[in-house]
Amino acid sequence: MQFTTRPTLSGTFGMVSSTHWLAAQSAMAVLEDGGNAYDAAVAGAFVLHVVEPHLNGPAGEVPILLAPAGGEVRLLCGQGVAPAGATVAHYRGLGLDLVPGTGPLAAAVPGAFDAWMVLLRDHGTKSLADVLKYAIGYAEHGHAPVERVGETVESVRRLFETEWTSSADVYLPGGKAPRPGELFRNPALAATWQRLLAETAGAGDREARIEAARQVWRTGFIAEALVRQAGRPTMDTSGERHTGTLTAADLAAWSATYETPVTYDWNGWTVCKPGPWSQGPVLLQQLALLPPELPRYGSADYVHLLVENCKLAMADREAWYGDTGDVPLDDLLSDAYNTARRALVGERASHDLRPGSPGGRTPRLSAHKRVADAAQERFDVLGIGEPTVAGSPADPVPGNRRSPPTGPPGGHLPSRRRRPLGNMVSATPSGGWLQSNPVVPELGFPLGTRLQMTWLEEGLAGSLTPGRRPRSTLSPSIALREGVPVMAFGTPGGDQQDQWQLHFLLAVALRPRIRGGLDLQGAIDAPNWHNDSFPGSFYPRGMRPGSVTVESRTDPAVVEELRRRGHEVTVGGPWSEGRLCVVARDPETGVLSAAANPRGMQGYAVGR
Repeated sequence: MQFTTRPTLSGTFGMVSSTHWLAAQSAMAVLEDGGNAYDAAVAGAFVLHVVEPHLNGPAGEVPILLAPAGGEVRLLCGQGVAPAGATVAHYRGLGLDLVPGTGPLAAAVPGAFDAWMVLLRDHGTKSLADVLKYAIGYAEHGHAPVERVGETVESVRRLFETEWTSSADVYLPGGKAPRPGELFRNPALAATWQRLLAETAGAGDREARIEAARQVWRTGFIAEALVRQAGRPTMDTSGERHTGTLTAADLAAWSATYETPVTYDWNGWTVCKPGPWSQGPVLLQQLALLPPELPRYGSADYVHLLVENCKLAMADREAWYGDTGDVPLDDLLSDAYNTARRALVGERASHDLRPGSPGGRTPRLSAHKRVADAAQERFDVLGIGEPTVAGSPADPVPGNRRSPPTGPPGGHLPSRRRRPLGNMVSATPSGGWLQSNPVVPELGFPLGTRLQMTWLEEGLAGSLTPGRRPRSTLSPSIALREGVPVMAFGTPGGDQQDQWQLHFLLAVALRPRIRGGLDLQGAIDAPNWHNDSFPGSFYPRGMRPGSVTVESRTDPAVVEELRRRGHEVTVGGPWSEGRLCVVARDPETGVLSAAANPRGMQGYAVGR
């Protein structure tokens, strides 16, 4: 009998999985109140801003994959671009070799709020007030925070008390950091959303009020406060005080946009991911690198293969991914390219960063990579977690068989549709965390720092470029079987996201071959691992060639064999790797299922 920390939930009405139980339950409350999956996702996301402020905020970013009932999978991009003044020359002129990991110089145009508003406008049914009321309630009246919030605040206490005093006002009231079992409030954030609702109340119908809220964010009191904050000299990781480049024109000009997701077919599954402005195709490249027959699940051969494949995919990420419009994605996912790359995986662990030459192109890596490689830096930067909301309400469309998603975005659901209709959504909100930038005193939340993922060198796929998106780590997933969406999943974890998601997906896909099988919860609970054999996406962009970090629940014989093969194995805590959330739907039976990560003791799935 398979042991899991919790049961895989099953039901027929609706399912939600999130990294925090309050977000999951708030989203479920929206479903119970007649909302659909998109209403629920928006409500849950704004609750996450309140209860996981060390992981995400309204001025961060979010990619959203959505699978409307009977429609094509689409991507809604909530990743903002580099401001017009964010040039390599400007940052170099300040004496910088890297974009700082904190402070306004690292702030892209905020993207999360607008993306959630576009999702609500086009696909939701509820009013803005309906979905914001849960977040407002927790911000105004308080919630009991998880331990990690207080731990994060304590880690930056001195900075808050001496430099970022607006953050101390929110997160160190009376000198005390948030503590479990005591109510923590953010009245400034509650007041921001209440003012937003008041200013948009007379705008007209539901859609008009949402559009009015978007304009308040982009040109109204919120935009004005964000620009003032960007202009304040702020201590950052460079050890100096800098002002940012974000302007009113940058905010006014940007909008969330729809895109066709990138897909890859593997063993009857079609996996949908954000494009190469994210790291999403890394998961697809890892699937493309798999041989026809896999080693025994969980064996040293299996872990070795996945680690080495990951290194190859991540090396290509470093050389080729970016918001450039000419990423050779077809070549990177082609059979011929991956057959050749597969031959690079030997019996020994590679300690080299080996990007390929898709279509005969010559790869180019950042000069910083060579410095980091020589130093073999260890890095542990606060704030790399990225919470995930996944949701799937009931009523799938029986017998619907669609081809892989290729078409443009369609229209939005009319507001009269008041109950779940088989929609599915996976989103990974992140950025704008409390340790990224000072709290904007008028708003109760900080700017983000996603520009730290760009390079201060011209000519690279990931170079800092005005108007381009930084190559993000954010990477939600939706998987289809025979053209029908059946599973939405994702995880926090920065560079680990598409490592942990691959391990989870394979555990689910290989279930018939694993003795005893692994259901959704079992696939999440299984011992996990990651490697850091590539430049990290977060400041200071370090890497650990040959590294593999495994949970202590991993078979010691597997650890010993990995070390024999040359892997630099670190044995971490028993429940330290992965933060998966997942919902699924069987299109034949209509049964819904969901599971959530037990690690950290705050992620939960709910449903019925």
